Amino acid sequence: MMEIFSDTVCELGEGPLWHPTRKQLFWFDIIGKKMLSRTATGQQVWSFDDHVSAAGWVDDTRLLVASERELFTFDVDTGARTHVIPLDADNPVTRSNDGRADPQGGFWIGTMGKGHEPRAGAIYRYYRGEVRQLVEQVTVSNAICFSPDGNSAYYTDTGKQRIMRTGLDGDGWPTGTPDVFVDLREEGVFPDGAVVDATGHLWNAQWGASRVACYAPDGSFVRAVAVPATQASCPCFGGDDLRTLFVTTAAVGMDSATDPQAGMTFVQQIDVTGQAEHRVIL
Repeated sequence: MMEIFSDTVCELGEGPLWHPTRKQLFWFDIIGKKMLSRTATGQQVWSFDDHVSAAGWVDDTRLLVASERELFTFDVDTGARTHVIPLDADNPVTRSNDGRADPQGGFWIGTMGKGHEPRAGAIYRYYRGEVRQLVEQVTVSNAICFSPDGNSAYYTDTGKQRIMRTGLDGDGWPTGTPDVFVDLREEGVFPDGAVVDATGHLWNAQWGASRVACYAPDGSFVRAVAVPATQASCPCFGGDDLRTLFVTTAAVGMDSATDPQAGMTFVQQIDVTGQAEHRVIL
C-alpha cells in the first residue's frame, strides 16, 4: 500500500528522479515552477522563473534540468546554474513536460502547449551538445523511458491513449517506424509518465485512474498498483536496492474534499528492481 513520501501539494507533480550517487529523490511542480527534494534532514524547494519539468543527473551535484525555454545544468549544493542549449526558446506557446536520460547518455524531453494547444509540442533528444526533434505535432508528451538493453524507447501523446515503442541504434537515435506497445483506448485510460524496470517491464502512471500499471515486454498487462490520488503523473524506482516505487501526482482541477491527497508524492516498497537512472553526457 502506498504511503505519503511528501505531503507538499504540487499543482502538477512530475519528473521524479532518483539520483543514484546521492541516493536522493528530486521531483517537480511544473505549474508551481519548483523543483523539490526530501532527505533525512528535511525537504528542499528550489524556485525558478520558468516552468521546469524533468531532469537527468550529470554528476554528484549537477542535474540537467529542462525548462520551458532551455536545458541548463543546476548544482543542487551551490545553486549555480549554467545554460546548455535552447529548447523551443522561440515558441512562447510551449513548455517542457516529461523527460528522461537514455542508456547512451542522451536526454529525451517532450514539450507541449501551456494551454494544451493541439499538436503544439514535440519530443526532442539532447545528445552531446545537439538537440534534434524526434516526434512532431505532439499535444501532451509523456511516458518517455527505455528498455534495459538500450534497444528500445517508449513514449506517448497522452490524448491518443497509446504508448508507442521505437527501436534505437547504437548511439540511441530512433530507427524504423514506431509501433504501438500498449493501446488503452478501449479501457478509456490515459497514459502519463512511465519507467522501465530491470526486467524490461514498463510501469505507467495513468492520469485520472489512481494507479500505476505494469506491462510485460510484449505489452500484456501484468498488474496495477493503487495510488491514493486520482491524477497519478509519473513513477520512478529508487532506494538503495532500487526496489522503492515513488509516484508523483497532481492537484490541478481536483477538489480537496473528494481527493484530499491530490498533488502529494507517494512511496511503496515493491518486489521488483528498477533500473538505475542513466547519466547524461554533456
